[in-house]
Amino acid sequence: MVEKATPFTRTDTKTIERVVSNENLDINHMVLGNGDALPEHNANSHVQMIVVRGTITLRLDDQEPHDYPAGHIVAIPFRTLMNVSNTHDPIAEIFVVKAPAPASMA
Repeated sequence: MVEKATPFTRTDTKTIERVVSNENLDINHMVLGNGDALPEHNANSHVQMIVVRGTITLRLDDQEPHDYPAGHIVAIPFRTLMNVSNTHDPIAEIFVVKAPAPASMA
């Protein structure tokens, strides 16, 4: 088999999991209930945030918050201050692709 299949958790409860981590990239999967948020942090690589369910609210650096519903991919530059939350829907689900892998960005 040439391909490698990686499962991720299918749930409606708060979940933050790394599903892929190698020398090239990291992929995280997150499920946030209404009112849930990630700790504010700086992007440790170039980030592509893929919204697959619900709506996320992003406040980046000193910008006003912006909402992104399912069907959006948001590119976030390296070292951007990020505040990610779900302030709208019962459930928001995202995949976060970091490339190159954060370990190579040090």
